Amino acid sequence: MSIIETPTDRLHGLYRDVLRAPDGGVLWDRGWQKNTIVVDARRLLAAFMRGAPVAALGVQGLRVGAGDAAWDLAGPPPTAPTDTALTDPNFFTLPRAALQFDFLTGGVVTPTPTNRLQIIARLGPNQPPWPDPNHPTGTLREFGLLAQLDGAGTLFNYVRHPAIAKDPASTLERTIWLVF
Repeated sequence: MSIIETPTDRLHGLYRDVLRAPDGGVLWDRGWQKNTIVVDARRLLAAFMRGAPVAALGVQGLRVGAGDAAWDLAGPPPTAPTDTALTDPNFFTLPRAALQFDFLTGGVVTPTPTNRLQIIARLGPNQPPWPDPNHPTGTLREFGLLAQLDGAGTLFNYVRHPAIAKDPASTLERTIWLVF
């Protein structure tokens, strides 16, 4: 799959996960995968375009969850554009301040606004802070990007993926591309 798309492409997203050992070495790289832009993304864009009064705020964080362990047998079910929440109600949120944002032209970072946004999230050692009473392991199976719409947290991008067994010492680097 080519990850460099033309500017006429429809609204879509891609993501890439790289798990790193404590010394920074790559344990594995899953390559680029498609993700789901859910219906609330369109409501969010409409609120941005409407302007004042401001009803929408951009990316507020990245939620990660354990999903459902049953997905490990048959694979996770596909996400749907109508999904509004992670399966795991006790998700961990990496806040906006911990995310890196860049515009892209093709696959190259540019300071000029474009129709492509790259978001890099690093879940470092002890992130999420599992195990806890709701998560006996650090296994991750889903993530979603969160925005704010009319004062409420709104999921606008969602992925269910094969299990990632993230131990407390490793770092998961998640790169997300949103193409508008």
